Amino acid sequence: MSSVRLLVVTAVAAEAEALAASGYDGYDILAAGVGPAAAAAGTATALARAPHDLPYGLVISAGIGGGFQPLAPVGSVVVADAIIAADLGAQTADGFVPVDELGFGRSAHLPPGKLSRAVAEATGAAYAPVLTVSTVTGTAERAAELAARHPRAAAEAMEGFGVAEAAAAHGIPVLEIRAISNPVGPRDRAAWQIGRALAALTQAFRDLAPVIDTWETER
Repeated sequence: MSSVRLLVVTAVAAEAEALAASGYDGYDILAAGVGPAAAAAGTATALARAPHDLPYGLVISAGIGGGFQPLAPVGSVVVADAIIAADLGAQTADGFVPVDELGFGRSAHLPPGKLSRAVAEATGAAYAPVLTVSTVTGTAERAAELAARHPRAAAEAMEGFGVAEAAAAHGIPVLEIRAISNPVGPRDRAAWQIGRALAALTQAFRDLAPVIDTWETER
């Protein structure tokens, strides 16, 4: 068990159960709800309630998500090198303008590089940006738009940026880990492989445990 106190935030109970099935007991798990607002509120509340003498040292946003093809096939894992709010900004006649370019706040968080790279290597994951969206992509046109704006992106989900905002407010580093249940593109719920993605998530958390333990001793 790691000596650092970890908070892992998922959207729903099934994801939390997949993490618990890894058998690693070095973290607390919170199913905060779907979407960036619920994720931010739940994470911030949990961090604020942590005892002063036992604070969290790392927050991880984890769960399943959509994968940009061919970078992240179904059943694979993605570790974020950047957590990006992909639809926070303004739609203009010239295209989408992210919130930071409008002069308000930020649209990306960067996980600690050494730790996130090590987690990606240990889990066999793609190491690339993960996009946070408030509306899941359901058309080829929307997938193409996102890929054009974020050509290195490997996955999209709905909670990472909210978790990262809360962690940043408390000065705590953050990671995002996603197991891929479906391609980003036309919505075909019947083809989603949620069980396969949850199994991949379980295995990823088994594989990352030694990395977290080593990172804590090096801090």
